[in-house]
Amino acid sequence: MATTTANIVVIGGGYAGVLAANRVRKNQDLRVSLVNARPHFVERIRLHQLAIGNDDAIESYDTVLGDGVRLVVDGATRIDAPARQVQLASGEVLDYDWLIYAVGSTGGAPRAVEGAAEFAFPLAEFEDATRLRARLQDVPESAPIVVVGGGLTGIEAASEFAEAGRPVTLVTDRVGPSLGTSGRKSVTKALRRHGVRILEGVTVSAVTADEVELADGARLPSAVTVWTAGFGVPSLAADSGLTVDALGRLRTDETLTSVDDDRIVAAGDAAAPSGLPLRMSCQAAMPLGAQAAETVLARVAGADAAALSQAFTGQCISLGRTFGTVQLAHTDDTPRRAYIGGRTAAFVKEQVCRFTLRGLQWEANKPGSYKWLRSDWRDDLLAAADEAVPAR
Repeated sequence: MATTTANIVVIGGGYAGVLAANRVRKNQDLRVSLVNARPHFVERIRLHQLAIGNDDAIESYDTVLGDGVRLVVDGATRIDAPARQVQLASGEVLDYDWLIYAVGSTGGAPRAVEGAAEFAFPLAEFEDATRLRARLQDVPESAPIVVVGGGLTGIEAASEFAEAGRPVTLVTDRVGPSLGTSGRKSVTKALRRHGVRILEGVTVSAVTADEVELADGARLPSAVTVWTAGFGVPSLAADSGLTVDALGRLRTDETLTSVDDDRIVAAGDAAAPSGLPLRMSCQAAMPLGAQAAETVLARVAGADAAALSQAFTGQCISLGRTFGTVQLAHTDDTPRRAYIGGRTAAFVKEQVCRFTLRGLQWEANKPGSYKWLRSDWRDDLLAAADEAVPAR
């Protein structure tokens, strides 16, 4: 590898950003700075546990960032691509030679639903979970909770709350839409075993301080309404004049390089390679972080960067501390018929959470040690997308 002294700035200290910052240290001549608004690493896959109070969901950056990575606790407010600078909330400006954009995703109640933004509690970020935890501690254990959204976050939250003895109603159009039929049945069975009331095929029209109103006019008592339906991304790329997709993810080619600037590479939930982004997940974020780092390393060395290649294996869902479901998947993330359920799945889920953190620590100690499964399934997807574009 050619040696050079260059500044690498990584924006975002989540799974993708930390993995990328650690991995670019394979070239010891690079100076690496990681910008993150929080002073600690957040185990986002444990935020539902933080909300109920059985995990703090944080880790010191000292344990997940390798030697030589400079941690800048600040918020990025603008990327000046022509000048190759990142402007920070504090007023500081960071110069970069290459930038890795790994700002992650966000959540929140939609303003289109009356009262949701004011009264509902999102569960997508550390501050959300901390605020929700304080609210749950402030109401009696017998107070009704309504969880809106039947995706993986909603399922895990509803299960965790119900296992702790809270009365929970889960409101959703469909439970586990990303799961196969058998996996969905496993999840539904476990939810009901915990006592979760499931209202499927319904939508929320309004939220108040103590009620949830459904589209059919029914009203549900709710001392705490938790909103887990839908995710977004920070607007930093769009605000900086970079090309983004409809959700605000940075548009890149298959090497994760920005379509606007070859000195900007994206990873994680905020990346939209070829306009065909991967499912927002920790499972996708870490391989994307590693591949973004490899793209930067190739560019620094004057070599061609490799195209995105990674495979999915499944979705691990905790259903409280004692039950779980592992939905096995094809490499393209579509569900298989097979799944693992019960206590075995709960054990697998916990091991996945632990080894996810250890994967970051191993990469910190030995850059390049992180491995991921690869697959060419995107080739067919890209070919189909090309065929769908009308000829001019």
